[in-house]
Amino acid sequence: MGDAGFWILAAGAVATGAGVFRVDSMARATFLLLASFLCAAGELLLLGLGYLGLVIVLMMTMEMVVMAVFMVMYMMNPAGLMPMTMVHNRRAAAVIAVVTFVLLTAGILLTPWPERRGARPADSTRQLGEAIMGPQMLLMIVIGVAILATMIASVALATHRGRYDRYGDRLDRRRPEDPIPGGRR
Repeated sequence: MGDAGFWILAAGAVATGAGVFRVDSMARATFLLLASFLCAAGELLLLGLGYLGLVIVLMMTMEMVVMAVFMVMYMMNPAGLMPMTMVHNRRAAAVIAVVTFVLLTAGILLTPWPERRGARPADSTRQLGEAIMGPQMLLMIVIGVAILATMIASVALATHRGRYDRYGDRLDRRRPEDPIPGGRR
């Protein structure tokens, strides 16, 4: 299952990553990019790096959802009703991408990787988490919750009207009593 899962997730990451540049909607591009990141997180989980995989899932999911919300709120064409392109200066972008790929591949193949010294730690995920976060782990958890609460509150405050403005407490009404003209009838 490990090898098959690796190749399925790798193909999914590449396909959804390429799909970002094929769709006409910024919202669709955002969710395709999220799918690509989730496939990469799945690769880390297959490698036994549960902490990093989970961090990528949590961070990328929140980041992409926030990005999609802001795109829908502020973009002129969030649904992709008009043709658009995500690629500008195609020739230079292709050259830069190929050169970067060749350099990274050469670095991987030509680097003298060190041999393991000593025994493998009993809980490498915990050791990695402590090395990255150290004593700030509790602070980061609190900050994450505060940021989430701030995002929810800002969206709730930015929406100046909702279904209760039109229908009041009686949602079974046939026609809404819309306090602001121009609503659906």
